[in-house]
Formats: sequence, structure tokens, C-alpha cells
Amino acid sequence: MTTEKGSISIHTENIFPIIKKFLYSDVEKFKDAKDANEIIGKFGLGFYSAFMVADLVEIQTLSYQDGAEPAKWTCDGSTSFEISEGSRTTRGTSIILHINAESEEFLSESKLQQILDKYAKFLPVPIKFGTKTEQEEDGVDAEDKPKYKSVEVDNIVNTTNPIWTKAPADLSDADYLDFYKQLYPFSEDPLFWIHLNVDYPFNLTGVLYFPKVKDDFDMQRNKIKLFSRQVFITDEVKDIVPEFLMLLHGVIDSPDIPLNVSRSFLQADSNVKKINSYITKKVADKLAELFNKDRKAYEEKWSNIGLFVKYGMISEEKFYDKGKDFALLTNTKGENFTFEEYKEKVAPAQTDKNGTAVYLYTTDPDKQDGFIQSAEKKGYDVLLMNSPIDNHFVSSLEQKLEKTQLKRVDASVANQLIEKDELQESVLSEEQSNKVKEIFEKAIVKPNFSVEVVGLSPDDSPVTVTMDEFMRRMKDMAKMGGGMSFYGNMPDSYKVAINGNHKLVSKILASADEEEQSKFAKQAVDLALLSQGMLTGAELTAFVSRSVELI
Repeated sequence: MTTEKGSISIHTENIFPIIKKFLYSDVEKFKDAKDANEIIGKFGLGFYSAFMVADLVEIQTLSYQDGAEPAKWTCDGSTSFEISEGSRTTRGTSIILHINAESEEFLSESKLQQILDKYAKFLPVPIKFGTKTEQEEDGVDAEDKPKYKSVEVDNIVNTTNPIWTKAPADLSDADYLDFYKQLYPFSEDPLFWIHLNVDYPFNLTGVLYFPKVKDDFDMQRNKIKLFSRQVFITDEVKDIVPEFLMLLHGVIDSPDIPLNVSRSFLQADSNVKKINSYITKKVADKLAELFNKDRKAYEEKWSNIGLFVKYGMISEEKFYDKGKDFALLTNTKGENFTFEEYKEKVAPAQTDKNGTAVYLYTTDPDKQDGFIQSAEKKGYDVLLMNSPIDNHFVSSLEQKLEKTQLKRVDASVANQLIEKDELQESVLSEEQSNKVKEIFEKAIVKPNFSVEVVGLSPDDSPVTVTMDEFMRRMKDMAKMGGGMSFYGNMPDSYKVAINGNHKLVSKILASADEEEQSKFAKQAVDLALLSQGMLTGAELTAFVSRSVELI
């Protein structure tokens, strides 16, 4: 395998000093280096790595100087080498790798093309990889139609002037979209993009794209490519790009990012920290610009960009300070509100007796539909919080928003979601309430279920099953690896609220048949469990049989 450069040549007498510098550096002179990073790049490891795939490395060179003779250097990876007369007839240098048997895959054209596509796609100098056939015009035919002929041309595999090296004013939307397709040929068009271009206090260029987010976030990570002077370095950029923006796509290019260093040094480098902060600010400014310029268009994109914004507000304090002005809260009706707008909207109906605003939310509108309807009947609004990070976002908002509590709509019965001074009285006497509680406790054979009799509207459900908001939230976070494993291992516990004002309860009390009382109580509880998808297996079969019998 031959790599050749016509403009680089070495005079015969200089071959040994240059190769010696590459391969036989004197370790002694580096042993007193104060900073370990001073010795990085001083041992020619890049060149020496050729021997990992080659039994023999050969250099053929011819200097540009008049009267120069071609020279040849060969080495099998040992400490000895040979310099002899070369065979090159034109100025330049060729490095020839005699590939070993274990590495013959690197002689495959497709493998080499793959390597070039990854590491040399945007090098600032043209890279030729063989030739290719193209069609060019060759006059016209008898009908005056253009004719074409096949010609062999150099196969240039790289783009020497990618769009991040150009001024944004010189680029159109089509240019940005074409470049995106070049990077990610099988992806949908991005929502929008940010062109990075700064030369002080550090040098940084690049283009970051906001993709349409899918459910599998891990599959979309590591899509940002890091370059240094158009040389591909890595797509592991989590120390350079803020964690919450790792789902973005695109490229960043900076000569000020230290290369070939440990991850710990990369984190500590002052330029890396500045670049991280700069990217965060640019993203926040872009989102604010989109929100202020065309709110309707911004709201249409919210389902895709909301994840970025929420994640950023959770993880970056500075981003939260900016994001609170363009982050949106969406309710079950599909309406969007800023934090300030929503606070004003719900203040009259959803402020408890202590002056705390209570925001109700749902994580599953279909499963929690009954609770949503009950809340809306009381004039409450319900937010939609069904993204994978919303459990953490809810907890974060409670810490940031003054005198505000967030509560899932199925955390309690509608009357008790927001504590008010006025409560609906139960029509049952204390003796009747105790009797109802006893009947239902006997009917429920599940462990960790506690029964209470409450006064609700006669139109509300006779039985409601809920889980405490705090416990449920901790368990949800434990499932996501949120450091709450203690709660995740605890058994589920539920509250069973019996609506003392419902006519079914009156019917149960009026019955003198204990078996009939138990049957109605079980049926009511099972209906409540069924509405939440909590009735399965033998319990579901028993419920169906009992339903047929009652019909």
C-alpha cells in the first residue's frame, strides 16, 4: 500500500536524521520534563504504528534539489534499517507498506475507502485515491443532440473547503442541508442549525444541527465530529460539548483543543471549558431567537427540541437562567405556555390554602384519562409530562419555581389534589364510614393497600386507586437509574379511596347479605384497578366471571 506526496521530498543525507527523530528519540532528554504533556508527539508513534500492519516499511524519495539522487529507506520494525539507492524518477516521497498476512484487509479498496471517508473526508489538501470514470460532452450527434464520452479522472475523495470554513453570509439553507446529508445520508432533515465561528479567546468553527429526536436516545449520541484544522480527531466529544447537547449532530473544529492527551487533562484544559460554555450560550441564544422571531413555528418544533431544552435546564444552571424564558409547558389540550404564562393561567383555581401553586400533570394521558377528566371537571388544568426525562424535569422545576408544587393527576382523588379550606362533606355517619371501610378491607386481598372513605361528588368514581406522589416519583426515577435504588426495591403501596357519596356505597350499606356486599366491593375495586391496567392474570379472569354473573 503506497501513500505518495509529490511536493514533499527528502535529500539523501537528511533521511537518517529525520527517521531517527521519528523512531529513535532519546527518552533521557524527556525524563525531567515538568509537564507530561511536553513529551506528547515526540516519539513518532504515528509513523511507528505502520509496523502494526506491515512486515516492512519502505520510503522512496527524490529531492527537488538539482543533481539529487533518489534514495530508499527500508525497515522491518527492528532497530536496524537500510538506506540505499532509490528508484523514484520524479520529485516527491512515497511511503510503501508491505502489509503482513494478518492485516490484508487493509489492501481492500472498500476498507481503504471507509478509512478515507472517516479520517480524510475534509482534509485541506486534495486526496487522490485511484481514478474514476466520468462522462463528458463530446460534440453533438446527427440530430444535434450532445454526445458524451467516458474519461478517466482522478478520484478525489475529500472536500477541501467544507461549509464550516466559510462565512455564514456566503451560505444558503440548501448548503447547510446538503452538508447534513453528506454527514448523515440516511437521516431526516434537521430542524435548524447553528453556525459556530469565533477566533477569540479561542479558535472554534463548526456547524451544529438540531435533529428530530427519536425515542432511542443512545442510538443518536456521538454524532458530533471533532476536527482540528480539518483533520478528524474523534466523535467522543462529551468533555467539549455539554452533556445535554450530545444528541445534536454536526462538526466542530478547533486547533485549541489539546490532542493525544488523557481525558482528565481534556476536562481541566481552560480552552475546553471556555468552548463548552460558548457552545451552551450559542445554543441558548439561538433558541431564544427562534422563540422571539416566530413563536408559532417554534411551538411546532417543541416536540422535537423540548428534550434538549429540558435536559439543559436540569443539568446546566446558566442554561436554565436563559431557558426559563423560552421553555414551554404543554397541557393535555395541546396548548403551550411559558413558565410565567402558565403561572398566571392556573393561579386562580390551582392555589392551595397555603398560597402554593399546584401544577397537575400526566405521564400517560390514555391510562390516566379518568383522573384527567375528574380534575378538569373541577376547573383544573393538566400538563403533559410524558418524555423520558420528565420525571427529573418535574423535580427540578419544584426546586426552581417559587412556591410551586407539581403533582401527578393520579396522585390522589380530585378533591384532595389541591388542599382547599372548603371540603365536600360525606353523607355517611362515622359508624357508616367505618362499616364501609371494613367491607372494602375484607374485599381487598392485596397487600400494601390502605382504605379510606372520603367525601366526593356523587358523579365521581365510587373507588379510586392512587399511589403517593413522592413514593411514585422516587420509584420512577429509580427505574431510570436516578440514584433512587432504595425506593425501587421497596414494595408498591396504594391508597384506595371510597367515595362515600356514591350511590353504589349506599347500595352496599343497604344490603343485608355480606356475600353480596363483598361481591359489589370487589367489583368496584377491580374496576378501578382495570382502569389503570393493574388487573391481570387470575384476578382479571375472576373479574370477568364476576361481571358475567352480575349481568
